[in-house]
Amino acid sequence: MFQQVTKGIKISVKTTFNGTVHRDYEQYYSFSYYISIENKSKDAVKLLERYWVIFDALNNTEYVEGEGVVGETPTIKPNDTYNYKSNCFLLSSTGAMGGHYKMINLETSKEFLVTIPTFQLTTTPTLN
Repeated sequence: MFQQVTKGIKISVKTTFNGTVHRDYEQYYSFSYYISIENKSKDAVKLLERYWVIFDALNNTEYVEGEGVVGETPTIKPNDTYNYKSNCFLLSSTGAMGGHYKMINLETSKEFLVTIPTFQLTTTPTLN
């Protein structure tokens, strides 16, 4: 599991390999990632936007940004956790993702960025 804390917001990530899929005469490797966002701060926060950098072993890079996550802009109270699952498709059997969330502190109205730790996407476990 990959974890990182930024300004009292703890991001935890787990991944799974789902197999291969074929679309438009291409083979893709399908991965799921499970994100847990835990508010360890004293103030309620709201997730406004996401920004991802996704890259694979073939040097393909994709940038994904937009409002919220999985169609939601969740408010997370102190000591609460928000969980979601999403998917990613790569042209190679290994890659990685990382990025950040833009959040707003609902008590101070200040926006801030929360780092999403870079995590591996791989079909088989590898040792370094």
